[in-house]
Formats: sequence, C-alpha cells, structure tokens
Amino acid sequence: MSYSGSCHCGKISYEVEGEIEQVIDCNCSHCSRKGYLLWFVPREKLRFKSGEAELATYTFNKHRIKHHFCPVCGAAPFGFGEHPPGTPVAAVNVRCLEGVEIGELKVVHVDGRSY
Repeated sequence: MSYSGSCHCGKISYEVEGEIEQVIDCNCSHCSRKGYLLWFVPREKLRFKSGEAELATYTFNKHRIKHHFCPVCGAAPFGFGEHPPGTPVAAVNVRCLEGVEIGELKVVHVDGRSY
C-alpha cells in the first residue's frame, strides 16, 4: 500500500510504501515530547515529492537517528537511521500520513528511556 505524507504546511511531502502492521510508541525524552507513533520501513520505501533540500535535522544522545523536521511549521514527519547490521531505515511518524486511522493501529510500547 502507498501512503502520502507531509509536514503541517506541506513544504515537505513524500510517499511511503508498505503495510502498517504496528507502530512504536517510545517513551524516550524526544519521542514522548513529540508524540511520535513510528512505523519503521526500509529507507528506499520513502520517496520525496517535495522539500528534501528544505529539511532541518536534529540528533541527540548517540546521534544514530537523524530526526528530520520542517523549518517552517516544525512538524516532524520522519527520521532516518540504521537497523543492525547497518540497513538504512526510515522511521515514519504515522501521525503525518493521510488517511491513517490511529485508533485502528496496533501500538507497541517501547521503553526508550532505558537505552
């Protein structure tokens, strides 16, 4: 299935392919403050429609994930990182996808504070 996503103002837009089997609700200091619900997909499954050059980036802790956000509206639609053993991955904030019913998703709680 293909999903369209964007930041709030629409400057950053993208498409992502895959089936949302579950989303991650992480309690780390960053994810909990942002209210992320993350769906992890292979990096090549996310394609930009607009705004790739406009992205701002934030990293923290071990700086393994590049949390991208729109510098205009501040919405944070995804981040890029790697799964072991170095496979590129996109962490998609499903709250930024069109047509996704959040209440219908299987939510897995992750204790990111302990990492």
